Amino acid sequence: MASPTYQPRVNTSGNGWRNPPLGGGDGGGRLSHQPRPDEDQSGPTGPKPRPGYGLRGPRRSPHVLTAESLASLTLPVGDDGVIIGIDPQNQPAVLSLLRPAPMEIALVGSMWMAQVLALRTVAVGARVAVETARPPAWGQMAQAAGGGQQCVSVHDVRQIAPQGPSVSSPVLVVRDMGARPPRNQLAPSPWQSVLTVLPFLGPRSPQMLSRADLVGLQRLSPEEAEVVTRIMRLPEQVGAVLPTLSDNAMLWCSRDGHQFVMTQPTEAETNLLGGPRRMD
Repeated sequence: MASPTYQPRVNTSGNGWRNPPLGGGDGGGRLSHQPRPDEDQSGPTGPKPRPGYGLRGPRRSPHVLTAESLASLTLPVGDDGVIIGIDPQNQPAVLSLLRPAPMEIALVGSMWMAQVLALRTVAVGARVAVETARPPAWGQMAQAAGGGQQCVSVHDVRQIAPQGPSVSSPVLVVRDMGARPPRNQLAPSPWQSVLTVLPFLGPRSPQMLSRADLVGLQRLSPEEAEVVTRIMRLPEQVGAVLPTLSDNAMLWCSRDGHQFVMTQPTEAETNLLGGPRRMD
């Protein structure tokens, strides 16, 4: 397939900001410095204050939760992963790039989008290894990532070594070698995901998309949109939107569904990588 072209509060109750009126809120006008009846310490059986230990604290029964009530306790926990943007409902879109099992990701789009994903993956504590035919284009990003730590390494084609991923040190391997990337030399490993960047669809791209666990799509040509719609089994109305996406919009799809996402770069990302773009 030939290389396609793209178009370019004041609280008045007395317990907030305002002080309560004297004699109010305690009933019977008892002065605040006088003890309550149940706090009288002059009785022979009452507890005695201990000099040097300050005022006594509140004496109330401890809060006890019955076993039957435990089931009503919940802790809301959202998805974990890398925040890649917002969805059409303006909610954060999270992408789980690092998993206990090997994961294959195909990104049909720009190096800019791949570098944003790499930076945000580093931000969650992972390492990134880049195998690329254009090392200078990745060098500046690799030096800036991690605040001086060696979080991103750049390797020439076929020169990448096993990365030794683990649960405490997951790895994202980025392969940026054009529309016809060579076969990956790294064996699939737990906690290691492989992201292959395709600038456009090439002859072997359909096979790569069909076996990928996750596919990210930036703007496509109408011909590419037809191919992707068929391979990923997308609704026709979804495929028809692909040629009209803006530079920072993407469609992420898998075997379970699809989701449009808009990636808004941070100020730091813009200063380092520039603005969103479809082609590099």
